[in-house]
Amino acid sequence: MPDDASATQGLAALTERVRFALESGDLDAIGELLDPGARWGAPEGPSDADCHNRDQVIAWWAGARAAGAQAVVTEVTAGAGTLLVGLDVTGTPAAREAGGAIQRWQVLTVRGDRITDIRGFDNRAAAADRAGVPA
Repeated sequence: MPDDASATQGLAALTERVRFALESGDLDAIGELLDPGARWGAPEGPSDADCHNRDQVIAWWAGARAAGAQAVVTEVTAGAGTLLVGLDVTGTPAAREAGGAIQRWQVLTVRGDRITDIRGFDNRAAAADRAGVPA
């Protein structure tokens, strides 16, 4: 079992990998972060509407990027087995309706060095609550 120092170093490294993968849109880097059974969906999930595995998550991201979506990571805050990721998103219908950019948050559940679950939020307070980090 890793000690606290190595667990903290591992989480710091994962945080940087997440930031790079999301900002760059590098689908290989994103795929390397995801558990094969990773799920992605709305906060109330899991549900049938979720992406149910790594390949589906990558396909969704690829489609969004091809449609012009881009994200700038504004924060990555570590919780106990979670990462709260803040994003400024452009190139989506919601972003265009909001004047060009919109804030979104994702709660990543982490097991070891892999993301096993992703939940998307429109509200930071709700996302922070789910992630177990200060609002």
